[in-house]
Amino acid sequence: MTTTSERKGLDGRSATAGLRPAAVVPPRGRRRPALLVAGLAMVALGALAAIWLVSASGHRVEVVMLARDVAYGSVLRADDLTTTAVAVDPAVAVVPADEGDGLVGQTATANLTAGSLLSRRDVAAAGVLGSDEALVPLPLPADRVPAGGLSAGDRLLVVDAPPVGADPLPGAPSSFSAKVVRVGPADVNGTVVVDVVASSGDGPALATRAATGRFAIVVLPAVTP
Repeated sequence: MTTTSERKGLDGRSATAGLRPAAVVPPRGRRRPALLVAGLAMVALGALAAIWLVSASGHRVEVVMLARDVAYGSVLRADDLTTTAVAVDPAVAVVPADEGDGLVGQTATANLTAGSLLSRRDVAAAGVLGSDEALVPLPLPADRVPAGGLSAGDRLLVVDAPPVGADPLPGAPSSFSAKVVRVGPADVNGTVVVDVVASSGDGPALATRAATGRFAIVVLPAVTP
């Protein structure tokens, strides 16, 4: 008689045949509401920043721009100016395009560069001479002109000099402060006439030295705004 150790159910199937492996349920992670809220807030802030940047870059205004270089002391003409559309910070001083016509005829108070935006402090209606200033033309022979040349706006010391071939003057030479307004072209002998602005009190002394030619110039560093 054959025996079996396997117990059968009423339907004749093995008792173990209907068993299934237990399903493995992964442990649930701990939720962190604070991190979720912070993430959503960062996404919202990023979206707002993007919207603001697009809006700011799209808000452009027409302003006055230099169409060509204009030297310090020169009178602005209509063809020196043009307009351009830019997005500028409210703190930046610019001139609206519809006010550009009022700048024609005014004098540049600095060296103006083509492509730069014009501000009202770059021009003056009364010219570059103040009420206590004088303009003096200084003729500079070729051997007294700096190798790098002179430009409008350069600061100078005009210093007394002895006659050609004479010994230096005793003591410290007299000197006068001046600013270059305009540099003329060299003539056939290489002499350049440089218009300088000085105090009205120094004007006569500078004119005397210009007439005698007994002077030299010293170029001073530019003043940092």
